[in-house]
Amino acid sequence: MKRIQYLYLVAGIVAGIVLTSFFAYKAAPGMMMKEAESLYNFEESVSKFEQTAKDMGWKIPTVHDMQKTMEVNGYQVASMKVFELCHPDHAYEILKKDSERIVSNMMPCRVSIYEKSDGKTYVSWMNTSMMGNMMGGVVAEVMGVASADSEKMIKSIIE
Repeated sequence: MKRIQYLYLVAGIVAGIVLTSFFAYKAAPGMMMKEAESLYNFEESVSKFEQTAKDMGWKIPTVHDMQKTMEVNGYQVASMKVFELCHPDHAYEILKKDSERIVSNMMPCRVSIYEKSDGKTYVSWMNTSMMGNMMGGVVAEVMGVASADSEKMIKSIIE
């Protein structure tokens, strides 16, 4: 009798792990990446976003015009710009320590503004706060601040 109870216990634990893993796998993309519709057309969204970022002390070292890049390679896609955002103070907090540099592949922060086939403009960004919390320590602190700033920038075109 105890053997059957033990088997049920083990089967329940295994089933719980499998189900939890499945639901986490299905939910992760929606938790990691965010998307919102802009209140403005593409050009206005880009302009307002850039100005807000600069007003908040962020630098935009690179803007990737994906529509032009794809056009050069023979493809037609709707308007899309990917912004690389850097706040030197935040970046320094991570880059000054060898132990934190592992997250440098997620730097600088990125935000995309693009049009979809419905004619509307959207903005997407990574949930850097969640990513930082998974890392802990200085990375969590810095990415939490950077995430809050990004959210403010994005709100300038979605609210």
